[in-house]
Amino acid sequence: MYSVSTDKARLDRDVIYRYLSTESYWAKNIPRTLVETAIDHSLCFGAYDERGAQAGFARIITDFAVFAYLGDVFVLPEHRGRGVSKMIMEAIRTHPDLQALRRWHLLTRDAHELYRKFGFTDLEKPARHMEIAVVNPYG
Repeated sequence: MYSVSTDKARLDRDVIYRYLSTESYWAKNIPRTLVETAIDHSLCFGAYDERGAQAGFARIITDFAVFAYLGDVFVLPEHRGRGVSKMIMEAIRTHPDLQALRRWHLLTRDAHELYRKFGFTDLEKPARHMEIAVVNPYG
């Protein structure tokens, strides 16, 4: 049995940092201080197993009014295939402070089908979107 919480006191920051800095494709080698700052300034969702150990994580960067960016979503390998990512996404999409948003955004290399189940679609008008993307910022 798994649970999802937004209580930052429950987050295992060591586990989150280790996963992001060594296992993720999007934040490889990220400095610990940046992970700490990102957590401190985001709405975070932690997934926990029956023992209370960190099983997954996601964070929302938002103004709580019109926009949210979903990032740093992961489920630890030993907990995959058990619906944890769906539980995290359900908690995010039903969170009361995020219901009035008019735009959500995320980037993914390989989890399109998961996010489609929660209302995300390919960009309708990609020509309107612009970015500044620093390639390999952490080395």
